[in-house]
Amino acid sequence: MAARRKPPWLKRPVPRAAPVRRMEGLLREHDLHTVCEAALCPNRGTCFERGTATFLIMGDVCTRACGFCGVGHGVPAGLDPGEPAQVADVAARLGLSHVVVTSVSRDDLPDGGAAHYAATLKAIRRRSPEASVEVLVPDFGGRRESVKLVLTERPEVFNHNVETIARLYPAARPQADYRRSLEVLRTAAGQGTSVVKTGCMVGLGETEAEMKALLEEVSAMGVNVITIGQYLQPTRANLAVAEYVSPETFGRYQGWGEAMGLQVHAAPLVRSSFEARESYLRASVGRQILRSRDTISRTYGGLTG
Repeated sequence: MAARRKPPWLKRPVPRAAPVRRMEGLLREHDLHTVCEAALCPNRGTCFERGTATFLIMGDVCTRACGFCGVGHGVPAGLDPGEPAQVADVAARLGLSHVVVTSVSRDDLPDGGAAHYAATLKAIRRRSPEASVEVLVPDFGGRRESVKLVLTERPEVFNHNVETIARLYPAARPQADYRRSLEVLRTAAGQGTSVVKTGCMVGLGETEAEMKALLEEVSAMGVNVITIGQYLQPTRANLAVAEYVSPETFGRYQGWGEAMGLQVHAAPLVRSSFEARESYLRASVGRQILRSRDTISRTYGGLTG
């Protein structure tokens, strides 16, 4: 089947080469990976030009083979104990005020890599104590203790992507489970995490009714923020694009989610960590307003005029 022609709303301006090369050189100097490069993200050039990146820890080989993902899969190497310090060093050199860390799935590790996440968070806190930190974690095989271990380091944002609707998991995420991902989010919300976030793709064959149900389900788990973006086939070996979803449809999804109390970032080129700092700041302000309203309600709610 011939590849679908991309619509004009998916085109991005060409970034300036010099800052992109500087970012790539810094990452190679420290032998670090980014999901921007490993997953062939369409926003890679834009983020590198701005001096931001999403760090990919625990290597660039995943133990899972998701149908949508461009990251390589197979048998990964052992963990690098020096990686947390390297990530912290590069984040400090870049002057990042909001540091985003993600990883491949490491089903070969007893804790799924949770301790390595915790070590990375500690290292970032030491080098950049004023920075906020966002983690985008795998499901850790459903181990609640692994989720809680990451949360002990109190990331400002805890993100775990549901990726797509439950019906499409056998093709898109054959080694994952939709309900398990919801439980990861519920666990994080139950621990009082500052901001709980998730993300999903559209254009894989989902219906609008299924998307509305997904929004309802993640909202019920205590999620604060959701990102919704267009799936783009990273290589010919990955799932084909079923549909290029129109900006108008993204607008409907945003309206539905906001009516459920979610902060929604929905647009064709939205990705989990794109403009993550701006998303975090907006979510933080929203939570402060809600806390203020709650305090006023508790203080004055029993009084009559």
